[in-house]
Amino acid sequence: MFGGAPRELPQRIGLMLIPSFSMIAFTAAVETLRLANRTSGRQLYRWSLFSVDGRPVRASNGIELCPEGDLQKAGDLDTIVVCSGTDVQRFNEKAAFSWLRRMARKGADIGALCTGSHILARAGLLNGYRCTIHWENLAGFIEDFPDIEVTSELFEIDRNRFTCSGGTAAIDLMLNVIARQHGHELAAGVADQFMHERIRDHHDHQRMSLPARLGVRHPKLLKVVEMMEDDLEEPLSRTELAGNAGLSTRQLERLFRKYLNRSPARYYLELRLNKARLLLVQTNMSIIDVALACGFVSASHFSKCYRDFFGRTPRKERGPPANFEPVETIAPAAAGGP
Repeated sequence: MFGGAPRELPQRIGLMLIPSFSMIAFTAAVETLRLANRTSGRQLYRWSLFSVDGRPVRASNGIELCPEGDLQKAGDLDTIVVCSGTDVQRFNEKAAFSWLRRMARKGADIGALCTGSHILARAGLLNGYRCTIHWENLAGFIEDFPDIEVTSELFEIDRNRFTCSGGTAAIDLMLNVIARQHGHELAAGVADQFMHERIRDHHDHQRMSLPARLGVRHPKLLKVVEMMEDDLEEPLSRTELAGNAGLSTRQLERLFRKYLNRSPARYYLELRLNKARLLLVQTNMSIIDVALACGFVSASHFSKCYRDFFGRTPRKERGPPANFEPVETIAPAAAGGP
């Protein structure tokens, strides 16, 4: 079990770099292990970097890292960590999938940071396991792998598989592993070195709370936005939204105008279009299926709304993308808001 007593010290960890990997998730994981060695005064962990072909790999921020070799030079490892990031759905190296399966048969603990869960799933290594992935990729992952149990937790450790949502969550994943293997006192000491306020467990949420994201604390407005986020495939009517929140439709309109600078209908549309963009760039779903999954009744209506909002058609969105950045839907709170 990953996080159980290591077979030997130092624990040998291989980090498999995938093009456009997340530098922050990679660094957060490695630096946590480094500080565990430093704080304990012993070499508890030893890590090495590998790529499919042994050549340098460029992170999503443009910085290249030079691995120690290709997968065949990795040797025997206790733990393998797949480090991925943007455009993971484009990775299709069958040699990498085969190598991961071979290492799993040898008994290695295998896990992933950020979007690396997608690669483990493609390799068939998450069948029967619980996993997580970055919230931005969650909808696409569910569409591509409907039979895999995926959560929105910060990280998941399920027997000899572990997955992490990315970003600074990699710190918390490794701190939890250190606590399990070498005691809470060491993990707390490492967290203190990071000036990490507390060690989050896997039940902590990936995303900021809704009030923090919106910059608004009006309870009825928050309830409406939560309903919208939960019902993107079959959008609720303005009357349903208002009634479920104990508001009149006029009150609903005023709240959205005052705090979010747009009408409820416009806000709802932008939520659905942003989900559609994620599905377009992360899955192979047809355009009509994406439209239906986001509450549009026809491909033509969807394409018009999409073009008006993003300035390009859904079909063009699927061209070779630059590093994907979702359009921000939420405006700062208007003057006079709480």
